Amino acid sequence: MSSTPNRVYAARLVGLPIFDPQGDQVGKVRDIVVTMRSEASQPRVLGLVGEVFGRRRVFVPMTRVTNVDSGQVYTTGLLNMRRFEQRSTETLVIGQMLDRHVTIPHGSSNDVRIAGTVYDVAMEQGRTRDWVLSRVAVQEPAKALRRRGQTHVVEWRDVQGLTRPGGETQGATALLHALNEMRPADAATMIHDLPLERRTAVVAALDDERLADVLEELPEEDQVAILERLDAERAADVLEEMSADDAADLIADLPPETAEILLDLMEPEEAEDVRRLMSYVENTAGGMMTPEPVVLGTDATVADALAHVRNPDLTPALAALVYVCRPPLETPTGRLIGVAHIQRLLREPPSSLVAGALDDSMENLRPEATIDQVAAHLATYNLVCAPVVDENGHLLGAVTVDDLLDHMLPTGWRDQALSSSGGRGRG
Repeated sequence: MSSTPNRVYAARLVGLPIFDPQGDQVGKVRDIVVTMRSEASQPRVLGLVGEVFGRRRVFVPMTRVTNVDSGQVYTTGLLNMRRFEQRSTETLVIGQMLDRHVTIPHGSSNDVRIAGTVYDVAMEQGRTRDWVLSRVAVQEPAKALRRRGQTHVVEWRDVQGLTRPGGETQGATALLHALNEMRPADAATMIHDLPLERRTAVVAALDDERLADVLEELPEEDQVAILERLDAERAADVLEEMSADDAADLIADLPPETAEILLDLMEPEEAEDVRRLMSYVENTAGGMMTPEPVVLGTDATVADALAHVRNPDLTPALAALVYVCRPPLETPTGRLIGVAHIQRLLREPPSSLVAGALDDSMENLRPEATIDQVAAHLATYNLVCAPVVDENGHLLGAVTVDDLLDHMLPTGWRDQALSSSGGRGRG
C-alpha cells in the first residue's frame, strides 16, 4: 500500500508525534474523528484524537493541522486541553471502524461481492482542503492452505457495511495490532474509551499476559467490570499473569464469593502469594509490597546477580536491588543477610561474591509500616525499592517506589487520568 503526500493511512497515523508551531512535541495521535454521511459519500474528517500530558485525550481539529506525513503531525495555534468526548454523530476510525465486516465488488461486475474485514482506512485532502476518508483496505477470510486472506484496497463508495452499527459482528484483529504496538498504559487508555461491545471483543481477543498488563493500568472500576465479564477459568489465568500485589488489590475489590472462586482456580503458588498479601492491613508495607524481588543465595556471584536483573519482566525499580538470603530463597525466605545495589555491583568483578558488596547502612521495613513511614524510608536512603522483613528477619517482599505512588495518589487517580472532566472545545 503506497501513500501519496495527501493520502495517509489511519493505522500508520496512530502513535505519531504531534508538534506545535515551535517544533515542540505536544502529544501523540490516538485516533481519527469522522462524521459519517452515507455509503456513497466520503466521510469528512473532523479532527484527530491526541493524547497529551497525563494521558488526557484532546480533540485536534483538522483546521489546526498544517501537515500530516509518515513521521509526524504539525499543528498551528494552541490546542484546547479540555478532554475529548465523542458525540453521537461521530465515529472513531481506529476504535470503531477497523475490523468491521463489509462487502466489496469482485471482478468486473458489481453484482458479485466478496466479504472481508477492514484492516485500514485512508484519508486524503481534497481540492477544498477538507480531509475525507477515501479508500478502504479489506482482507478476505483466510482460505485453506493460506495463512492470510487476499487483500484489496477499494474506493469508499464501493464498500458496503461501514455505515451500519458494528455491534457484536465487529472483530478485533486490526485494533489488536495497534494495541500491541503501544505501551500498556497507552493501550489501557484506548480500551477505556471503547464502546462496551467493542471493548468486550478486544478483551476476548487479547492474550492473557497482555490483558494482565493492561488491567494493571486501568482504574479499579474498569478492572472489576472486565474481570467479571470473563469466564472464571480465564479470569484466574489473567490474575496469575498480573503482579501479585496488583492481583491482590483487584481481588479485594470483588465480591468475597467471587474472590474465593478465582483464588481456588489459580495455581496454588500464585494464589498463596495473593492470599498472603491480602492478609496484611491495606496501605501498609505488607499490603503494597511485591513478593517477587530478586533473591540470591550467599554463594551467588556478581555475574549471577546481573543475569537475574536482565529479566525483562522486572520493573526498573525491582531490578535496582538484589537480596541475599539464607535458604529457602522463595518469599518468605530464610534470614535476610543484606541487599546489594546493582549500581555498586556493576563496579565489581563478575566472579566476586555479591555478599561482599552488601549495603549494611540501612534498616529494613516491617510489614506494618505505614505509607508515610515507607515514603520516609525510601527518601532517607535514596531508594527506589526496599526489603520488607518479619520479626525474625525473614524477607517477605519488597516495596518499590511505584507501589508507594499507587497507594499515595488519591483514590481513583487512574480514572482521573483517563477521564478528566470537561467537554471538548472546538477551536
